Amino acid sequence: MTLFPEMITNALGTSIIGRAMEHGLIGLHAVNIRDYTLDKHKRVDDYPYGGGAGMVMQAQPICDCYQAIREEISKKQGRKARSPRVIYLTPQGQVFHQKMAEELAQEEELIFLCGHYEGIDERALELIVTDHVSIGDYVLTGGEMPAMIMIDAISRLVPGVLNNKESAEFESFQDNLLEYPQYTRPEEYEGKRVPEVLLSGHHAKIEAWRREQSILRTKERRPDLLSQAKLSEKEQEWLKRWEDVDFVL
Repeated sequence: MTLFPEMITNALGTSIIGRAMEHGLIGLHAVNIRDYTLDKHKRVDDYPYGGGAGMVMQAQPICDCYQAIREEISKKQGRKARSPRVIYLTPQGQVFHQKMAEELAQEEELIFLCGHYEGIDERALELIVTDHVSIGDYVLTGGEMPAMIMIDAISRLVPGVLNNKESAEFESFQDNLLEYPQYTRPEEYEGKRVPEVLLSGHHAKIEAWRREQSILRTKERRPDLLSQAKLSEKEQEWLKRWEDVDFVL
């Protein structure tokens, strides 16, 4: 639900997400809230009660847009209109993270509400929104970019969207650890060589090295994640021996 549907469709209609839509693995519909206003001039905002700077998006076009989407879902699914989760993109919401993406990827339908101006009439939020979500502690001009970020992160977890099934499982934030360093050809570039273990062909040693590098990289770059990381007792003991070491990864 947006005032700028082309912004959504143009950005997400390419690359992996675009191909997933072409193959019917996911569906994306950017619905223009402005189409549901009762104002003859197609206005969807007005001055805030109590005064203040800027304009506020009105409740009526948003709620009517939502009801139309519910009815469309009902027709396609051949069942009574249900109430899908409605995510409002706002700095006041819970910060988006990988576990949330995994949870939302299990839903059949998701509605993203993209605000603009100085916000949305609180009554619309109370009537239709189920989740308030933020992508970070900063303010943007609208909810479209945060919505696209979430859609990308969620979509790639849908089976079949990624060609390599392991790609979505073994990467950054797996077990609350950052991803290990990656290398490709040539073996040497600007005097820097690919680690010998990756050239060994010894899969067990490679996996052990990658695990160690994930732990070390997390310690260096995101130590806040380590408290929630799934580490074995052996790994915890090994990490303690490195606590006073400065790493450059």
